[in-house]
Amino acid sequence: MKKSDWNVLLDTHHIIKYQEKFQNPMTKKTKKFNGEGKQLSFQVAKSLRKYFRELDGEFPINMYGMVLKEVEQPLLEIIMKQCKGNQTHASKMLGINRGTLRTKLKEYKLL
Repeated sequence: MKKSDWNVLLDTHHIIKYQEKFQNPMTKKTKKFNGEGKQLSFQVAKSLRKYFRELDGEFPINMYGMVLKEVEQPLLEIIMKQCKGNQTHASKMLGINRGTLRTKLKEYKLL
């Protein structure tokens, strides 16, 4: 093999390694979200099916509010811990206004 061939191989190797390291996050493989490798929507659906089985024919009310509260409170708790209590960072991570975040934190007695 000629020296120029080796240079092409090395350059190609470096380009591939660079692409792997700095790959666009939108093109990366989906990471596992939990031990089962399922997305949140799968886990929510699984929990709702279990909830209805345990109701044993009873008619639930205010399902929307119940589900939002069950998801929103731990979401806020974990995001605030992840952001070390910084509301500005947390609101950006959540994609909501900082004032809205404060209102929700008060609602769940997290402030």
